[in-house]
Amino acid sequence: MKKILLSLGIMLGLFIGHAQAPEKMSYQAVMRNGSGQLLANQSIAVKVSVLQGSPAGTMVYSERLTGNTNANGLISLEIGTGTVLSGTFATINWPSGSYYLKTETDPAGGTNYTIAGTSQLLSVPYAMYAKSAGGTGGNFTIPYTNTVNNASTLFSLVNDGDGTSVEGINNTTSSSIAAVRGIVSNTAPGGFSSAVRGINNGTGGLGIGIWGSQAGSGWGVYGVTPGGLGVYGNSSGAGTGVYANSNTGTGLTATSTNGIAASMSIFNNANNNNVLNANTLGNGTVINVSSSGSGAGVLSSTGTGFAIHGITNAQTSAGIIGDNSGAGEAVVGRTTSDIAGAVVGRNDGGGYGVRGFISTNTTGTAVGVLGQVGSNNSKGRAGRFENFNASNDINNVFEVETNGNGNIPDNTQGNAASFIVDNTNSVGAAVRGEVNTIFGNFGAAGIFGISSGTGGRAGLFYASNPSGNGAALISLTDGNGNAITANAGKDGNGVETNIDGAGNALYAWVPTFATGRAGKFNIFNDANTSDVITVTTVGNGNAGNFKVDRVTGTSAAVRGEVNSQFANFGTAGIYGISSGTGGFAGLFHASNPAGNGPALIAIADGNGNAITANADNLGDGIESTVNGSGSAIYGWVPNFGTGRAGYFRNFNAANGTPVLSVTNAGTGTGVFVNHTGPSGNIAVLQSAGVNVARINKAGMGFFNGGTQNSGADVAEAFDVEGNTSDYEPGDILVISTDSDRTVEKSSKAYSTLVAGVYATKPGVLLTEENIDSELIGKVPMGVIGVIPTKVCLEGGKIKRGDLLVTSSKSGTAMKANPKRVKIGQVIGKALQDYDQNSIGKIKVLVNIK
Repeated sequence: MKKILLSLGIMLGLFIGHAQAPEKMSYQAVMRNGSGQLLANQSIAVKVSVLQGSPAGTMVYSERLTGNTNANGLISLEIGTGTVLSGTFATINWPSGSYYLKTETDPAGGTNYTIAGTSQLLSVPYAMYAKSAGGTGGNFTIPYTNTVNNASTLFSLVNDGDGTSVEGINNTTSSSIAAVRGIVSNTAPGGFSSAVRGINNGTGGLGIGIWGSQAGSGWGVYGVTPGGLGVYGNSSGAGTGVYANSNTGTGLTATSTNGIAASMSIFNNANNNNVLNANTLGNGTVINVSSSGSGAGVLSSTGTGFAIHGITNAQTSAGIIGDNSGAGEAVVGRTTSDIAGAVVGRNDGGGYGVRGFISTNTTGTAVGVLGQVGSNNSKGRAGRFENFNASNDINNVFEVETNGNGNIPDNTQGNAASFIVDNTNSVGAAVRGEVNTIFGNFGAAGIFGISSGTGGRAGLFYASNPSGNGAALISLTDGNGNAITANAGKDGNGVETNIDGAGNALYAWVPTFATGRAGKFNIFNDANTSDVITVTTVGNGNAGNFKVDRVTGTSAAVRGEVNSQFANFGTAGIYGISSGTGGFAGLFHASNPAGNGPALIAIADGNGNAITANADNLGDGIESTVNGSGSAIYGWVPNFGTGRAGYFRNFNAANGTPVLSVTNAGTGTGVFVNHTGPSGNIAVLQSAGVNVARINKAGMGFFNGGTQNSGADVAEAFDVEGNTSDYEPGDILVISTDSDRTVEKSSKAYSTLVAGVYATKPGVLLTEENIDSELIGKVPMGVIGVIPTKVCLEGGKIKRGDLLVTSSKSGTAMKANPKRVKIGQVIGKALQDYDQNSIGKIKVLVNIK
């Protein structure tokens, strides 16, 4: 549906009479389609809707109108006379606000409407209100002033609906204006006289006697007095004397220049109520006190009670909290007593007596609880923890715990506890632990470290100075016990040692005066199948390095021997395993370029193989490479041997992989066979033990089952006149009259010199050249077979089976006229139809006749 454009604005007229006003409005519009063309003499349907308040406001009336456009595309309709869809036209309350007319049009006269637009109705339709307004007004002129001495109410309006009984509006921009003003002009009125008095006799809901509202930055209610009360609110019962409310501003503000901004008191000694209640349902502060001077923000004093009593029942909140945003202290307790504390934290339940914690700190220097000594030359303790209960053996006197992750770059931070003797000349210990007991049971230790998690260390000793020479840990014993006893009760190691520098992870040595061993490793469990010693490295160095450093030595650096009657897997003098995705299970390297010894010698004095190689996956059983001019694999049989130099065999009948595969990425021959013997064949191919193909020593091939190739014709290599680059497959070739055994492109019709077609894909290529010739300067001319051939319509449209001869166009054939054909002119027969004006190619059964 094309969009309908209204090229002429809505024209509305009102037919109104004082005695009898018709309920309708006239509507005119010029109709055009989406291309701007007039819709002349066409039946049109229009849906009109009256919207209240805005172009997207509430629809109060809707109807459907139909009519015909004239020769100029103009349609004239009367709103109020159509088919009513919703609402009542006569009951529209025109003076209640602005109205808009929305039109939807179907140029085909149906109900598939297209929205044309919405326009505001101007003042003319509001004349309809005159029928209801009538002429019933009285003699009341503005401004109106009158003075009456009457004890009753002078002006009263009663509204039984939901509207306002009296409304005053002032649209001026002058200052100190009043929309409604009440004045008590007598300077000595009676008690509780009021210029404006609001009375709400309602007993239900939230009624209001006087409601002051201000949409700007002024006051909703403003009261001023030089010595009295600017605004006085009194509650004689359980109500509220003055109620202040604000949505986004301030409900009540009290200010003073020299006096007290606000004063609240209770003068009744028997009144136990609070002087001030402040509550909030939001997340803001209940009372916000700030002072820009040196006075206290809050000063509270009491006799026997609490000066400040803070109560909370939530674990995440606090009864009293002090915030420090500068250099001061958040909470300070001061005492001059010798027995009482400045700050006392008491716990009558299971919580904390004193809790100091850090919630955020960007500098990393904050402290939850800080105890200091030394200020003003004091010599007390920075902290002391005591247990006065001798039977308290289930709790530690002092516990330090952290849930943090620690600080990896600086291991002095983030710990559960840190002790330091910060004196370079000190000989004291940062931590000294001592136990004096006759028991050597588990746990009786000077220092007892436990790692109860799945990671972590029970103890760590770190000599952190790179220039230091001291040991990280020294363990001495003056008795007969071990200096260090290490035991792993599960799958861990008894001792693990590592090195970050160039030293030894484990260095065991025997001094010149001692007779012990540098190391000894034993397994005393005959059922233990683990290795006595395992050496592993993840670096690029060797896991083990054994060397006989003697030029004339004849002993082995490593000698492995196994004495067993079993030849099963793993029973080996030396067993090498490569368990990664790379690496070698064994590598033997004769590293001296001047050496003549082999990298590996394998000798079997028995009937077994000298080397057996097997690849279980995709690898090769043996891979051999050569970097020089030798052979990657050189198999030979000495003059006294009778075996084969090489033997390849596949025993899996379902294996379709070639037994021998040769790939050559270079320019040399893929397979080279040289027969130097006096007799025999170069190659013999068998199937199931029977010869099927053979090439003898003279190079002649014999094939029992015939031959097959992927070509489509038989061709022979010929020299051409000119350059071979001027020829392409499909060209008709004729015998050259200028050179022997040479051809050229055909150039005249019905040529008797026609010889063949430039072959696209010859199956057999005949030549007089040697098999090593590259046939440069020659083209393959097809003489028999199916060959794509260039054709044209010079002899007419070509049908399948038509005889083809040369045309006058270079290298192109055409349909032959059987009456003109002579011997030696026919190229062959068409295998495809051809009726195109340009030169093309079709398949032709070539057979020169």
